[in-house]
Amino acid sequence: QVQLVESGGGLAQPGGSLRLSCVASTRTFSMNTMGWYRQAPGNARELVAHITSGGSTSYADSVKDRFTISRDNAKNTVYLQMNRLKPEDTAVYYCNTRYGSLTWGQGTQVTVSS
Repeated sequence: QVQLVESGGGLAQPGGSLRLSCVASTRTFSMNTMGWYRQAPGNARELVAHITSGGSTSYADSVKDRFTISRDNAKNTVYLQMNRLKPEDTAVYYCNTRYGSLTWGQGTQVTVSS
């Protein structure tokens, strides 16, 4: 069974940075468009960034110019560098394919607060 394991979350101050990692145990990782999603309490899960197999990236307007998604196909890992964090970035962050086709992992909590 394919597993997605997210890590790197924690508590950050407004304006701070965090780097999230997600390891996917799938042999087709390098061929998949991968995405980072987040879900805040009471809100639906939303896609914040995705990266194609070729490295092209796309971002939600709310995180554009602050977050950077990248991938290392040799390590089956996708990253999310989050800079200039805001309190509204507080959420549980998940990775998955662009259309959420894999079983969701546990996610990693990101809390932005002073």
